[in-house]
Amino acid sequence: MSEQLSHGPLGEQVDYPGQYDPSCLHPIARQAGRDGLGLGDVLPFGGVDIWNAYELSCLNEQGKPLVACAEFRVPAQSPNIIESKSFKLYLNSFNQTRLSGLDAMAEMLRHDLSLAAGAKVQVAIYCPEDWPANYSIALPRGECIDGLDICPDSYQPSPSLLSANTGDVVEETLYSHLLRSRCPVTSQPDWASIEISYRGPRINQEGLLAYLVSFREHDDFHEQCVEQIFSDISRYCAPVRLTVYARYLRRGGLDINPWRSNDDLVSPENRRGARQ
Repeated sequence: MSEQLSHGPLGEQVDYPGQYDPSCLHPIARQAGRDGLGLGDVLPFGGVDIWNAYELSCLNEQGKPLVACAEFRVPAQSPNIIESKSFKLYLNSFNQTRLSGLDAMAEMLRHDLSLAAGAKVQVAIYCPEDWPANYSIALPRGECIDGLDICPDSYQPSPSLLSANTGDVVEETLYSHLLRSRCPVTSQPDWASIEISYRGPRINQEGLLAYLVSFREHDDFHEQCVEQIFSDISRYCAPVRLTVYARYLRRGGLDINPWRSNDDLVSPENRRGARQ
């Protein structure tokens, strides 16, 4: 039985580090994905990747466990993303590490993650007494388009599905819970709710929903999927202002929430979705 499990569909056992180990972190250059989208040195958006960690723990100096949640904000202008499995291994390396407290942990996290990302990463740690104020559940903003009657037949990104009525300029926010892509490393599904706010020609909602569904068998990182969606909507619908915000479901105690916008008047809130 044990031999069957060791070679079955559960995969190989992962060796988690027993003590703090920043070498677990594996940065991946953003530029490769952006080159594929034809993005140059001057990006058409600003943004941030908001990570939430729900399984943060270390030991105090007496060996008693401390538990917390954390929020990490990685600027979209940073040269690197951090591969999510390596991020999980890194966070787990704190589990049996003795520290003077969570403030010391926060400083170590800021240093290591900023070094891996190549830019300053913001870190906020929330103790259990902080959780009610910081982890309430909220629906995306705007109008849900999931009830539209569409007949998708494409499950790889199909930007030609997008269109807009140039004679009808609007300002609106639309959202969907139907976004799914796949991890380019493991091909495991990555589920998300996505919120799209824009001002410009009215986007055809049926085409937009079919386009979002077309990512269903697409292998790419969360951050690059959102940048592709932003780029495709910009190209095919020509909004004056555009914000794309995806809230991906957690895996291994981490969720990733990329936010991209060309609107200087808005900034992202970290609003936890019901599936997160």
